Amino acid sequence: MLKTIFPQASNLIYGCMGLGGGWESSRYDSSHINQAEEVIETAIDSGIRVFDHADIYTHGKAEAVFGEVLKKKPSLRDKMILQSKCAIRFKDDLGPKRYDFSTEWIRSSVEHSLRRLHTEQLDILLLHRPDPLMQPEQLADVISQLISEGKIAHIGVSNMHAHQIAFLETALNMPVIVNQLEMSLAHRDWLEDGLTTGSKLNRHVGYAPGTLEYCWTHNVQLQAWGSLAQGRFSGRPTQSTQDEVTTALVRQLAENYSTSAEAIILAWLMRHPIGIQPVVGTTNIHRIRACAQANNLTLSREDWYLLLETARGQEVP
Repeated sequence: MLKTIFPQASNLIYGCMGLGGGWESSRYDSSHINQAEEVIETAIDSGIRVFDHADIYTHGKAEAVFGEVLKKKPSLRDKMILQSKCAIRFKDDLGPKRYDFSTEWIRSSVEHSLRRLHTEQLDILLLHRPDPLMQPEQLADVISQLISEGKIAHIGVSNMHAHQIAFLETALNMPVIVNQLEMSLAHRDWLEDGLTTGSKLNRHVGYAPGTLEYCWTHNVQLQAWGSLAQGRFSGRPTQSTQDEVTTALVRQLAENYSTSAEAIILAWLMRHPIGIQPVVGTTNIHRIRACAQANNLTLSREDWYLLLETARGQEVP
């Protein structure tokens, strides 16, 4: 089923969190719409077909400018898989920052996203972060209703571990098909959990064991947010000696493979056999193209482990 939803060419996902003029401004203008159009077309031309939104990205402006592009060029909608996330609510007059899986909020969020995006259906709706006050049966009911109404086609989650997904699926009458987690060469707890099993090092990992394996065996597509670690190894000023060493290795490998530093970092994630889809959120056109080079790159086992060892600052156990 996932191969039908995610075509083979769509190894990367474009994350739309940077569209709409930023988080500080309250409005967008024509320049932001033009930027979104250029980004969308560059991503599609680079083989990227999946576009990732959330109702909160730049306070709804990311979806709005994206929707203006689809309104102007509706044929683009047929070339993409469109997903959005909901359930994070920022502090407002009603209360503090919170997560909301209530029937009213899920429905309202989806309908507002559809209006902003100028589309009739989300290919995938992701529940952004787990809500401790979730009532599974009520959540399942509203998801079923939204699917029967044609407003969403599939359901996914973000930032959930295996036990939470399994618990959610006891109420749903459809499978969870996506789990989006923070995964990168810098953020490796998803990997360290398995590497350090049975050793005292595992006590400090803090990652729910079995999440990767659950997703693998239950056909849940893993997507990696923060996949470039905010440029930590590919252009941002280094923060430590260890980062400097890792950055130097990334540059050397980029030269060896005749590719970009971004492609090396993303290819490291994509080398894992579970089939991770990195989410890239840059609005820099040249960097989007640099990221897309990862689609044509397979790191050797030795180089994969060399990157891991260098980023860890020590060899594997």
